[in-house]
Amino acid sequence: MRMGNGNGSVQKVKDRRRKPWKVVVTTGIKFDEEKQKAKQVRKVIGYYPTQKEAMEALNNYLKNPYDIDANKITFAQLYDRWSDEHFEKIVPSAARTWKSAFSYFTPIHDMRFAAIRPNHIEGCIRDAQVGASTKQRMKSLCNLMYRYALKYEIVTVNYADLCDSIKRPRPSIVRLPFTEDEERLLWDNIDFPFVDMVLIGIYSGWRPQELSTLKVADVDLENHTYKGGLKTDAGRNRIVPIHDKVYDLVKRNYDKAVKMGSEYLFNDEDGQQGTYLTYDKYRGRFVKINKRLGLSHKPHDTRHTFITRGKSAGMDEYILKLIVGHEIGDVTEKVYTHRTLEELFREMRKIP
Repeated sequence: MRMGNGNGSVQKVKDRRRKPWKVVVTTGIKFDEEKQKAKQVRKVIGYYPTQKEAMEALNNYLKNPYDIDANKITFAQLYDRWSDEHFEKIVPSAARTWKSAFSYFTPIHDMRFAAIRPNHIEGCIRDAQVGASTKQRMKSLCNLMYRYALKYEIVTVNYADLCDSIKRPRPSIVRLPFTEDEERLLWDNIDFPFVDMVLIGIYSGWRPQELSTLKVADVDLENHTYKGGLKTDAGRNRIVPIHDKVYDLVKRNYDKAVKMGSEYLFNDEDGQQGTYLTYDKYRGRFVKINKRLGLSHKPHDTRHTFITRGKSAGMDEYILKLIVGHEIGDVTEKVYTHRTLEELFREMRKIP
């Protein structure tokens, strides 16, 4: 049964007993150099037991055309498609963690994605000679790739979600705020590289990754504010008052960045791969500070310190959430209340 020109056809094939009805569709036009004329490029999308089912398949394709060769895409090819889209939304340091996770799936790189099952994914993760956090990153990568594959109708089931053997509870992370004595120790060693950055983190609440990627263009020294933020809608592009205690530290880094011609507020002048900081670089410098001063903190502890001190100082709950980029659940506060910059400064200055 032939449809209109270019709309495909349903044909009965003699040598197909169980599924004799073939559905053929037009996927493009190709110019025949020998005959000097254009001809349709046609592909078979499937065989069906009845003419009715074949017609339904053809009509479904015509209503919503899909990639006929989608089931041939390999794990590595799908990763390339997914990463091209996903990496535009994240910072380079985050992209590196996904690239690292992908590298441990070598055994299935060339396997058709549609043929992959939970045992293949679990085997790669189980056999990877890496720590628990990287294994969790591998699992997360598969979930994101399956979401992408479902979106583009490459698969119909998220097999990563069925990998029960690698669903381990994540260990609780203990956050320790800096004590007053530890802060004094930081001030006493202010000339040690990146100690000033730690202090700015304590008095701003920026996430370490947000702090390390702040841009000069988003620092307003005249109005004592900086703008930035990552991770969530509530956290992106938020304005944070520069606390009086660290204003001079921010200005010093600002002036140095301008002199260097860098677009970033914080820079590593001795960096072998460029002066700009990433979270990984900052974490490495943070470890050196711990070792030099005999501390045992994690980079995220600066943010925890700010939030803890803000609560202890009686900062307005919603303004504190605005400053640190936490989601506000109260609809009235979130939608109908508009906080002024003066209110943010007033609450920020409650922290001594």
